[in-house]
Amino acid sequence: MDKNTFDISKNIATFLKQKRKELNLTQEQLAEKSGIEYKHIQNLESLKRINDPKLSTLYKLSKALDIDIEDIIKIIFKS
Repeated sequence: MDKNTFDISKNIATFLKQKRKELNLTQEQLAEKSGIEYKHIQNLESLKRINDPKLSTLYKLSKALDIDIEDIIKIIFKS
């Protein structure tokens, strides 16, 4: 695994957990709200699954977290 992929996954985990908690959502509630499987959200937050996310996943998360997808992309791809 290259460093960029790990950094992106780490940024996603940090952002997702922080934003979810700001909105007082459990992982299960975010899963239901986003249409993403609970296990997938759990893996993203815990870094159990290190890979680049699909754009469709980021889009679903942006809608569920009420944030523009462009803002999510800027946050997770920061260097």
